[in-house]
Amino acid sequence: MDIKLTSHSSRNNKNTTDVTVEFITKDKLKKQKENKLLDLAGFCGEQDTICFLHEKSLLACGIDSESSDDTRSVCSIAIKTLKSAKYKSASFQVTKKNIKAVVEGIILGGYEYTKYKSKPKKDTLKNIYLVCDDIKELQSDFEEAVIIAEATCFTRDIVNTIPEDMHPETLAKLSLKLAKENDLECNILDEKALKKEKCAAMLAVGRASRHESQLIHLTYKPKKKAKKVITLVGKGLTYDSGGLSLKPSTSMVTMKMDKAGACAVLGMIKAVSELKLDIEVHAFIGAVENMIGGDAYKPDDILVTRSGKTVEVRNTDAEGRLVLCDVLDYAQEKVKADYIFDFATLTGACMIALGQYTTGVMGHSTKIKHDIMMRASADSGELTGHLPFNRHLKKLLKSDIADISNVSSKPYGGAITAGLFLDNFIKDENKDKWLHFDIAGSAYTESPWDCNVYGGTGAGVRLISSFLKNIK
Repeated sequence: MDIKLTSHSSRNNKNTTDVTVEFITKDKLKKQKENKLLDLAGFCGEQDTICFLHEKSLLACGIDSESSDDTRSVCSIAIKTLKSAKYKSASFQVTKKNIKAVVEGIILGGYEYTKYKSKPKKDTLKNIYLVCDDIKELQSDFEEAVIIAEATCFTRDIVNTIPEDMHPETLAKLSLKLAKENDLECNILDEKALKKEKCAAMLAVGRASRHESQLIHLTYKPKKKAKKVITLVGKGLTYDSGGLSLKPSTSMVTMKMDKAGACAVLGMIKAVSELKLDIEVHAFIGAVENMIGGDAYKPDDILVTRSGKTVEVRNTDAEGRLVLCDVLDYAQEKVKADYIFDFATLTGACMIALGQYTTGVMGHSTKIKHDIMMRASADSGELTGHLPFNRHLKKLLKSDIADISNVSSKPYGGAITAGLFLDNFIKDENKDKWLHFDIAGSAYTESPWDCNVYGGTGAGVRLISSFLKNIK
């Protein structure tokens, strides 16, 4: 499916489309020349409702307002409807205000993952025309929206790849491929190198897997002097069985998504490099597979992390934080960053606290949290919620035989105690530069919502891309 930005004049002179898509509010409905036909069809302009007038080559889309959220949502429904029909082309009217949301709704809402289908359905729809008054005015917004949406789909593809095909070594190979295509630097630490770096916690988690753990470091450097240096850290559990603290079978079915933090970080650096932002970005990924076997790490183990702090293992299914604590320590030593963000499908507790659709944000800096949650979240359409640290929950990580336990002694506030665990591995000088993003709920869905379809959502890519492109 090819998306093109075109003007009203060029459309009138050169091209015609099979279908015109129109956004119609309840108030606008009365002024539509097809209002009688729409009324007969029962269309009343409610948000996310559609009516296909095939004889008029019109797809009417109900919308409550011209906000980005309403536009993105209805466009995702429109594109699914168009793809299910047999039309070859369609046109959408776009303005400076709505073009980004229209592009995201079309690309993200129309996303399909068909790699494992023996006979994937062939799309009839080939061309989408975004019609505007002035191409020059919208060109940069259009190109930016396409880059970010396609980086989100790139992230979705990796999340949706099964663990047999996307394990630590293949994730490392994919990172090398991305580096080559996008002119990035790439350094990969295999298990021999990880032992030299004393990443014992990360190595313990992957010990029972037949696939070697990998620490991946990608770097983007702008041609101009960088305004800021950003460190992005992603949890890359390519599969999580829970280890010896085995997950229930129903909970294992979607565990290919436990690498979503790593996938998001790859999508972010891809977007930054293609947007050619004047910032330096370092992406660190801990790629590990948590399996069972005779060599699996165990509850009661004491692990010596890269930082030198010791961790009592009380649950091997709290493994992501054990990987991240070593990767965070390594990243802080290698790069002096202005911002440090980590992304992880870390806790089911985050979904209990905030619901399925919202990313949990934790950290010490009120300013960064405000910029992310209020500005970038509103601009990108990704929902975020603040989960506050407090000294009482911190006490629940106390261990009598090590420096810290990998799980809380009480089953409450699990998302926050996981964030507080990671906080132990953030150096004092970096406390106000760091945010932790728990994307356990927002990174994967089995029920389509908004512009997200079944599978990986690419959570975090649009949010952080919005933050980084507006950074000062």
